[in-house]
Amino acid sequence: MNKNKLITACVLSGAILASFSVNAEEKTYLQGFSSKINQGFFNIGTGFIEIPKNIVNISHEQNIFVGLTWGTLRGVGHAVSRTLVGGAELLTSPIPTDDYITPPYVWERFS
Repeated sequence: MNKNKLITACVLSGAILASFSVNAEEKTYLQGFSSKINQGFFNIGTGFIEIPKNIVNISHEQNIFVGLTWGTLRGVGHAVSRTLVGGAELLTSPIPTDDYITPPYVWERFS
C-alpha cells in the first residue's frame, strides 16, 4: 500500500515539475532539474518501446524481414541503453548537464 502511494507521489510531483514553462534561451536550475527527473522516469518506464519502434522504423526503411531481425536486435540494444540512461538521469538530476540521449523521449522520431 505504501509503495503505491510513493509511486503515485513521484508521478504527480514529476507532472507538477513538468508543468513549468521552459524558455529555450534561459533555463533555470529548477527547470533543468525537473526536465532530468521527467526524462529519467519516462526513459526507465518506457525504454522497452524501443523494440517495436526500431522494428517499425527499419521495416519502413528496408523491408519487413530486415525489420523483424535487425530491428529486434537494434531495439533490444536501444531499450537497454535508454533504461540505463534513465537511471543515470535520475541519479544525476541535481547536477545541471545536457541531455544524455537523443531524442530525450522514446516516442520522438517514431515513424
